[in-house]
Amino acid sequence: MITFDNWRKSSYSGSGDGNACVEIATSPAHIAIRDSKDPTVGSLSFPAEAFATFVETLKEHPNR
Repeated sequence: MITFDNWRKSSYSGSGDGNACVEIATSPAHIAIRDSKDPTVGSLSFPAEAFATFVETLKEHPNR
């Protein structure tokens, strides 16, 4: 099991809506995300390469 201890929120979360976003944590081989409103519920972990592909696809197709 991978333990993530470097959770951070997006700089876009700002004040007011700061708890209505996801948090992300990284390790050399995995990326994890969790709901900032209730971080104790759990997280999803992805291989770093797969998550990078996902993010690049979002950048290429911002309206989807």
